[in-house]
Amino acid sequence: MTGAGRTRPTLKSLRALPPGIWALGFVSLFMDFSSELIHGLLPVYLVTGLGASMLAVGFIEGAAEATASIVKLFSGVASDWLRRRKLLAILGYGLAALTKPIFPLAPSVEWIAAARLIDRVGKGIRGAPRDALVADISPAHLRGASFGLRQALDTVGAFIGPLGAIGLMWLFAGNIRAVFWFAAIPAAFSVALLIWGVSEPAAAPAANKGFPLRASELRRLGGVYWLVILVTAAFSLARFSEAFLILRAQGAGLAILLTPIVLVIMNIVYAIAAYPAGALSDSGGRVRVLMIGVALLLCADVVLAWAPGGLAGVLAGVALWGLHLGFTQGALSTLVADTAPADLRGTAFGVFNLVSGLVLLAASVIAGALWSVAGPQETFIAGAGFAGLALVALLLARRRIAHP
Repeated sequence: MTGAGRTRPTLKSLRALPPGIWALGFVSLFMDFSSELIHGLLPVYLVTGLGASMLAVGFIEGAAEATASIVKLFSGVASDWLRRRKLLAILGYGLAALTKPIFPLAPSVEWIAAARLIDRVGKGIRGAPRDALVADISPAHLRGASFGLRQALDTVGAFIGPLGAIGLMWLFAGNIRAVFWFAAIPAAFSVALLIWGVSEPAAAPAANKGFPLRASELRRLGGVYWLVILVTAAFSLARFSEAFLILRAQGAGLAILLTPIVLVIMNIVYAIAAYPAGALSDSGGRVRVLMIGVALLLCADVVLAWAPGGLAGVLAGVALWGLHLGFTQGALSTLVADTAPADLRGTAFGVFNLVSGLVLLAASVIAGALWSVAGPQETFIAGAGFAGLALVALLLARRRIAHP
């Protein structure tokens, strides 16, 4: 683990990052931009254009995200077994790019559901190998900055996508299919950049050449890695879907037409914070940055629960939520890379993504139940309570994680 006194979060460290890290960051940016162009309009298109029910929309989204979480585990394992991370990343991004023309061509809800499922399979295939590739390419003393930069650029795509959808809807006079066609362009560019802009380093020597998803290989990940996974599970339980932020803002008086601004604010703050937080973790320690992030989540929940100032207070809470993402997501990924053996990084990220995804799903179900029974204030108070417990767990585990 890097300690104090090493790389500072300056422009100098930003310039020192390998070109492959920048390329992977822009690959994520262009694909996220493409996906959000579609996803920001897809629910409306399904309901008003194809006559889908809200139940069908919920089923499509739920099945897609659950599939992605499961596929992430096996793609990570496969990248260790085949020792070809870039190939699997190309397959994942390529599948997502190939689905983009299906959305404007789809004649029915079933076609959209199939395209959405394949798109999420692509996301699942690329996630763990890409993160392992970031760890393989980045120098150890700049690993936090590397994950922070990739996450920052990915998040830029997440907020310019909805803004682009608004602009393109105006440009194309409300023609959703035309916007869907446009989304194929950045998706294709993303795949091309990955193919020609990223070079895979030589694979780390494997301690065991067998299939990684075995008890002996999972034990070889080590006790500190599994402690990181437990901390990740505790933290993920304190989070829930950003859909509840939108509902909270709407309840505070935000017009329905303006509700996308919630995710735009969150992702702008997230994008701004991700690289500095990642670089700070290289100099000040991963656990310290993660603790700051969990404390920010607790503060966000408190502000969202009581919302001083009405809508302005809710939007301040949304900004704090984005800030906590900037301080936590890159730090967690970097801890996984730090604690897992180099030849098992794909498997390590696969398990990490599966656990965090499933716990986040459970957290969202709990939040939904609380919201229905007790209301929004109690939901965010409970979130603050879970964040407090996650902070306590992190305090108890910090020495073991920081000094494996």
